[in-house]
Amino acid sequence: MEEIATFIASNPDPRELKRALAVSMTLRGYTHEEIRTILQVSSGFISKWKQAFILNGVEGLKLAYQGSKGYLTTRQKRQVIGWLKNKANWELHELEGYIMEQFGVVFAARSSYYALFHEAGISWKKSQSKNSPKDSQKMAQKQLKD
Repeated sequence: MEEIATFIASNPDPRELKRALAVSMTLRGYTHEEIRTILQVSSGFISKWKQAFILNGVEGLKLAYQGSKGYLTTRQKRQVIGWLKNKANWELHELEGYIMEQFGVVFAARSSYYALFHEAGISWKKSQSKNSPKDSQKMAQKQLKD
């Protein structure tokens, strides 16, 4: 009982906390119906996590999946963002090439490149110039064409 109380007090992930509370309540004599009402969980949830606790202790209540390791380290990511911020114009293929040349990394999804643009404060919707000055004559010509 002390092990689970210590785990609950350690402020775990909310999913782990709900599991621990369900187990703790069953060990204190609460019925499944009472636990279901209080925690808004199913009877199967209660049974599953009580069994996991009996077999593996608190470790059985913890999240198993911890996510995958990122392709770039934090330092590398900062370097890429700094590189992007120092460029006047940005294009996706340039970013892909830079990351491949510098770090030997090719992201599986384009969304990873877009996320880097976003972190650098750059819209990836289209290539754009940094602080491009407004030229009223060019704007007037463009409006005439449209």
